[in-house]
Amino acid sequence: MSDAFIICSTLSFSWPDGTPVFRDLSFVVGAGRTGLVAPNGAGKSTLLKLIAGEYRPGGGSVSAKGVLGYLPQTLPLAGDLTVAEVLGISAVIGALDAIESGDASEEHFTTIGNDWDIEERTRAQLDRLDLGDVSLTRRLNTLSGGQVVSLGLAAQLLKRPDVLLLDEPTNNLDLAARHQLYGVLEAWNGCLLLVSHDRALLDRMDRIAELDTGEFRSYGGNYTAYEEAVRAEREVAEKNVRNAEQEVKREKRELQQARERAERRANNAARNIKNAGLPKIVAGAMKRGAQESAGRAGQTHAARVGDAKARLDEASRALRDEQKIALELPGTNVPAGRTVFLGERMQAGYAGQTLFAGDGVDLTIRGPERIALTGPNGSGKSTLLRMIDNGLAPVSGRIRRADGRIAYLSQRLDLLDLDRTVAENLAAFAPGMPEAQRMNLLARFLFRGSRAHLPVGALSGGERLRATLACVLCAEPAPQLLLLDEPTNNLDLVSIGRLESALSAYEGAFVVVSHDERFLTEIGVNRWLALSEGRLLETGGPDGA
Repeated sequence: MSDAFIICSTLSFSWPDGTPVFRDLSFVVGAGRTGLVAPNGAGKSTLLKLIAGEYRPGGGSVSAKGVLGYLPQTLPLAGDLTVAEVLGISAVIGALDAIESGDASEEHFTTIGNDWDIEERTRAQLDRLDLGDVSLTRRLNTLSGGQVVSLGLAAQLLKRPDVLLLDEPTNNLDLAARHQLYGVLEAWNGCLLLVSHDRALLDRMDRIAELDTGEFRSYGGNYTAYEEAVRAEREVAEKNVRNAEQEVKREKRELQQARERAERRANNAARNIKNAGLPKIVAGAMKRGAQESAGRAGQTHAARVGDAKARLDEASRALRDEQKIALELPGTNVPAGRTVFLGERMQAGYAGQTLFAGDGVDLTIRGPERIALTGPNGSGKSTLLRMIDNGLAPVSGRIRRADGRIAYLSQRLDLLDLDRTVAENLAAFAPGMPEAQRMNLLARFLFRGSRAHLPVGALSGGERLRATLACVLCAEPAPQLLLLDEPTNNLDLVSIGRLESALSAYEGAFVVVSHDERFLTEIGVNRWLALSEGRLLETGGPDGA
């Protein structure tokens, strides 16, 4: 096992406008595979950039021991680069070619160094990531998004890093490419820190680290073990809060009872003193004594109430403040026998080339079917959704749609007006909804107060997805058919769980394109379709996809 590690000491970082991200953050990540989870906006990607040296901390320090490899979420690569240039081996390959041609200049040997086997190592690394058929001279703009991500990972692995940072490495990968990545990382023996919402990948980690409210907490075991640990913590915290609330109520009740007893004793004492006919000075002393005794008793009970409230505050702070969207999909009930969509021999084409095999593909959607549409990147899944939605006309074939709205959530999140605010976009989608109801709905999607009045163009990827979900799912009239293209790509893990619950309760039909196997299982998919080599096939389950 490698002795590589990441060490962070009292790290502080703020954005240029002064908004703090971290204050006095300290932790150590040792050898092994660590998955980093946190709500959107907690600073996961920022932390990786700080470790990689792309950002400079405002205070404290963060460093990695050994050679560092870093794969960001968005790769800053030009499309005209060759595969060899992206992998950082073009100079070595050129020097090897020159020597083979008889040029024995010293500069070529200097360029090669110890990398005489670079071609063999490169081909082996590309094979492991299912890129074995990609030529080193191929241009980047001819590759799919998933291939570019895999290529970026290969470039980092060729550095033979001791510490590897990966930011959402499966976001653009199809199912086959994801499993290739899983295999590569399972064989990793250095120090890996990985940011991801892919639960299948997180379940292959040795430990899970949680970044929340500026604290870094580490849990042994994979993501499933982490979920169980968090659930147990929450149950204990909730029990402590309930006990503390009962204690506060009990102490308040005893304080009130003590005050009432003191008042009764004072009244009785006043009557007794008056009836006893004692001198005024003696009666006054007895009265003051009774008042002081009642005051001391009251102070004691008040102090106990204060202590009980302090324990309640402490118990409440232990509760996790989970900022999660509260989804309630429209109650659309589609009868089981109703045909919502019928497409026969549908064909799509670009530049004279057809996408699907033969005469095209057939698809019938009846009643409240829950359909998962899977297949490799570039197989035509998004194109098929656009034809179902009527956003793209087929070049041939016949389509019939039932009355009722079809709601389509595009992978590109391009439905909203970027210049309008979130509230204004929702008003355009649901003009008949009262403003108070719209604002309440946006609050459930975490757009509270001034956040609802931000321009969509100023939102992060996760925020834009939440805004699009609010508008698409709650537009008028309620949709009978939902088309969702990679809906979990920018959601944090808590929000993915809420989306799963909402889709599970939805009574209409939906077609979901996703490579997240656990998500598809959780939403109750009952029909599995796969696009493969231009054909739309019924697979019967995820294993057949």
